[in-house]
Amino acid sequence: MMTTGSTGSTFPKWQLAIILGAPVALTLGYLYYRRQTSHSEADERKKKFNKADKSVSIDGDETKELTNGPTKAEAPVKLSPLEAAMEFKNRGNESCPGTNTIELATFYQNRAAAHEQLKQWNAVREDCTRALGLNPKYIKAYNRRAKAHEYLKDLPSSLEDITATCILEQFQNQSSIAFADRVLRTLGAQHATEAIKERKPVAPSSHFVTSFCAAFSSDPLKDIAVAVSNPKGFMLAKVEFDRLNLDKVIPACTEELGQEISEYRAMAFLRGTMYQLMGLFTEALEDFAQLIPDEELSGKIRVNALIKRASINVQMDKMEECFEDFAAAEKIDPNNPDIFYHRGQMYVLLQRLQEAVEDFQKTIDMVPDFGMAYVQKLYVEYRTALMEDNPMKSFHLLEKFRDAMERFPKCVECYSIMAQILTEQQQYKEADQLFEKAIKLDPGNATLYVHRGILQLQWRGDVDTALQLLQTAITVDDRCEFAFETLASIEVQRGNMQKAIELFDAAINLAKSETELRHLFSLKDAAMAQMNVASRMGIEASSLSALAASALV
Repeated sequence: MMTTGSTGSTFPKWQLAIILGAPVALTLGYLYYRRQTSHSEADERKKKFNKADKSVSIDGDETKELTNGPTKAEAPVKLSPLEAAMEFKNRGNESCPGTNTIELATFYQNRAAAHEQLKQWNAVREDCTRALGLNPKYIKAYNRRAKAHEYLKDLPSSLEDITATCILEQFQNQSSIAFADRVLRTLGAQHATEAIKERKPVAPSSHFVTSFCAAFSSDPLKDIAVAVSNPKGFMLAKVEFDRLNLDKVIPACTEELGQEISEYRAMAFLRGTMYQLMGLFTEALEDFAQLIPDEELSGKIRVNALIKRASINVQMDKMEECFEDFAAAEKIDPNNPDIFYHRGQMYVLLQRLQEAVEDFQKTIDMVPDFGMAYVQKLYVEYRTALMEDNPMKSFHLLEKFRDAMERFPKCVECYSIMAQILTEQQQYKEADQLFEKAIKLDPGNATLYVHRGILQLQWRGDVDTALQLLQTAITVDDRCEFAFETLASIEVQRGNMQKAIELFDAAINLAKSETELRHLFSLKDAAMAQMNVASRMGIEASSLSALAASALV
């Protein structure tokens, strides 16, 4: 989803998280703080999950020779995986009592390995299930069954098994974490594709719309003032848009577009902007397509439509088309600052930082008092200085940030971005003070409360204050998806999985793009997997999150 962040940026929200305060991400949970746990306590916790029995395996490092292998006079006979598994199975049937459950589990797991070599995935799943019935903490059996589930297209079961694997491995095996991440992404994409077809449009909050419009310094709508006493059609739409009576905008625009002769027909495509803000991208693209090729229209209108179409293309993962739209807009009007401001943000997404700086500078040259462009340029330069390990340059840029707050005292983004930089430097008190100033400037901005709540967790581990700030964010804007997502993620950390899932569902209902739905469904699926695995293993969910958090230490 294209979001307004703190002041109207069209950064996708995951990129704004980087700029304005990213939560720590771990594949099987998004953790917003680390529990204040000593290493000794963490070690004890890990021991609890590390009781899976060592056993003989034909495909790993826990191996030993067959008890009656070749004699010294005999040449070793190299067995295929299937032959080795059958050998284990036969000897197990002959000599292993039913009470030796660990050994029997090993035999089933080894036969599953042989079936895997033959890509007999149903058989793999069946033998791993038998092995786990005998040894419920058998890591290799969980891992192998997860792979079988994946090949058999049973992704929820695959996710649960690889989650169990990660837990038993104490989240230390990067291969297993990568496996889990792959399954989460695929499963999230499937759920998102299904959900987007049934998605019900949600009108954006008034603050969202105001912030979105603030990101356009050359908006053609700003040139029109309504002076009639009984407005109709587009004029009515403009009045209602200015009053933030958003549910009345689209019908009024549609009325104007239904007239054969209309002075404001082109402007009535304000409807396309409303469609975009509601996540109705197909309808928005249709309206913008009517404007872009019409050379009789003003360049400002066509450029505005191209920029907004470029934004939609990003949300639809069409980066090439996005930059084609920016190129077309620059050809129409190379002096329109909005082109360079929004394209600069796209360059940031692609880590093309020098190009981003150049575009932000072009915006500043055209609109010197555009504080958002100025501070975003400073931030990109600051990140570049950190990457270059240039402390003198970083210090100099921080001083420029402080100057920017004096130069643009009403620019909320100046305070929020500087607060994030101070958070990175663990200067929490000053960061909190800056978030407080930003909230006083823009009390209707729910994302500021969210970021300040995250800061409380990073600073003091103060869950109560963080939750209060998040609840305030939802009170201020009950359509702030970011607040629901963050609150859900904290509940994951606290082990309140059912509540977390309900909050993720609330965020999903507010999502406007398939890209964002993929992200949210991945979080929800991870929470559901943790809840189910914890129940099956008899482990409290909070212990899983704490164990995952300790893996970050």
